[in-house]
Amino acid sequence: MAEEDPLDYARLVREALRDVPRQALRLAAREGLPGEHHFYVTFRTSHPGVAISPGLHARYPEEMTIVLQLQYWDLAVGEDAFSVTLRFGGAPERLHVPFAALVAFADPAAEFGVRFDAEEGAAAPRADAKETALVAERPGATDEAGGNVVDIRAFRRRD
Repeated sequence: MAEEDPLDYARLVREALRDVPRQALRLAAREGLPGEHHFYVTFRTSHPGVAISPGLHARYPEEMTIVLQLQYWDLAVGEDAFSVTLRFGGAPERLHVPFAALVAFADPAAEFGVRFDAEEGAAAPRADAKETALVAERPGATDEAGGNVVDIRAFRRRD
């Protein structure tokens, strides 16, 4: 087995990209969401550490997308996870979501979004899940329409 490269730039960039939702959520928890900003957060409901009610898990056994915009309460953000209270069918529900469970994070007001590989929590491209790449894009935009795509495959050493 090959020794892990301490300067594994793909890993370093994935970790840095994972910090974007953490920092955005911290800001929202501390100061609220400014202007038209709001977040779409998609996560794997069966990921270890995710805590949602059995009823929500039955409705969303694989993935769930939540929207943090006007009606959310008690947003708490830690180093490894965040918790928030939302209403589902009028009833408040407390959710606890590790950042490693994230599949996607978007702020449409900023035209920013990032998707993470569902298997490893790594950032991944929209169409080619076999290669590891990072995508920072406008939600719904294609590359040709001006999405900002940084593809680290071009920088990968070929053996």
